[in-house]
Amino acid sequence: MKNIHTLGELKKAGYQYRTVKDELRANLIKQLQEHKAGFEGVVGYDDTVIPELQTAILSRHNILLLGLRGQAKTRIARLMVQLLDEYVPYVAGSELFDDPLHPISWYARNEIQTKGDDTAVAWLHRSARYTEKLATPDVTVADLVGDVDPIKAATLKLTYNDERVIHFGLIPRAHRGIFVINELPDLQARIQVALFNMLQEKDIQIRGFKLRLPLDIQFVFTANPEDYTNRGAIVTPLKDRIESQILTHYPKSIDISRKITFQEARITPEQRTTVEVDGLLKDLVEQVAFEARKSEFIDQKSGVSARLTISAFENLVSAAERRMLTAGQQKTVARISDFAGIIPAVTGKIELVYEGELEGPVHVAHRLIGSAVKTLFTQYFPHPEKAKKSKSENLYASIIDWFTMGNRLELTDSLSDSQYKKAIMQVPGLYALVKKLHPKLAEGQLLLLMEFVLHGLAEYSQLNKDYLDGGVAFADMLGSLFDGDFEDDELH
Repeated sequence: MKNIHTLGELKKAGYQYRTVKDELRANLIKQLQEHKAGFEGVVGYDDTVIPELQTAILSRHNILLLGLRGQAKTRIARLMVQLLDEYVPYVAGSELFDDPLHPISWYARNEIQTKGDDTAVAWLHRSARYTEKLATPDVTVADLVGDVDPIKAATLKLTYNDERVIHFGLIPRAHRGIFVINELPDLQARIQVALFNMLQEKDIQIRGFKLRLPLDIQFVFTANPEDYTNRGAIVTPLKDRIESQILTHYPKSIDISRKITFQEARITPEQRTTVEVDGLLKDLVEQVAFEARKSEFIDQKSGVSARLTISAFENLVSAAERRMLTAGQQKTVARISDFAGIIPAVTGKIELVYEGELEGPVHVAHRLIGSAVKTLFTQYFPHPEKAKKSKSENLYASIIDWFTMGNRLELTDSLSDSQYKKAIMQVPGLYALVKKLHPKLAEGQLLLLMEFVLHGLAEYSQLNKDYLDGGVAFADMLGSLFDGDFEDDELH
């Protein structure tokens, strides 16, 4: 087809005009019949969002993707491009990429009327048929629809009654493609009305100039439910014209969340070979986001983006890498104490309510990490409080007793792997406990679980945990209450 260069050749080849929505529908039908997945890279929506999206495309609907931030709304819209034909013909030189058999602009109609079957035809790749605009309060009708160009009128010596004086905006230039408006409620009401007019009436009104322009566009809108009340709303006529509203959601399990994180995280080949990250730590990263999505300190209406876990995992690997480089090592295994490095990723991705502001973002981030440890701890070890009350031997007794005797353990990022091992092995009963319950693990995993036991006991109030600059310290729960320097507290 790409070897065709004139309208006459195109007609002989049997080309037939079809709308962009018919094109999307036909290609989706073919994809479904061939049992191809489609929407590659979108994880966790196989039984929810994707079927609804496919139904909307088959119905040739304009679509509104409604969901909190970080729920892949924009990615879904961009992937719809893959359902377009790879190349489509258009009248060469047309700024609206007019279909040669269905021209709508003055230029294309004039070319075909003048040259007939000799009209030049060019080919447009599907990647060029996608237009995206972020809705902001300063977006104007001229940006989206167009405006009268007085310079063009003067240069071509045309009156303002001639459609050639119009400089088309983004939407007319998206003719025969997919046009996406992100955060639709942020668009001013009068702009939304102009948008509705183009959807419904198929005409453009610019400064009193009325032009009938039957644009062929697949509209996809995205919006955050919070925006309906806080910043704006979708005007009723426009919302009524958007035939399918699809609700997106966050990952429903840690496994799905992990797939998203490892798919999106930008980890260098050097980091993959030098820093080993155990599955426990990967689960902890994901659990931090799950804890955040139910935390009383975080604004749940704002949501907790999937980008939190992606950034946190990148920071975790980098924190371990930094520690490795500082210690002059060639390789290392990530530790739970390295989670101090994910604090900037967490604090930058959460919106705090009043109680959270009082706590402070860093303190809230530490709480989320602690809650994640507490949630996952009983999947690996017996419940500390139940073990304490049990009639049989308390597996944690020797560990807790060692700290009760006044011992303190500091795990900082200045410790090399050998120093870290030496420090953590001095706690009596800790190695024996982990080895008994998880006998087949490698040494790195055993050390990780030994540290995990200490963090878990601290979360269950069996030990005290203090946050240091670049690490943590464990001590006796009761003894730490009486070790404070009260004079210093009063001075401050």
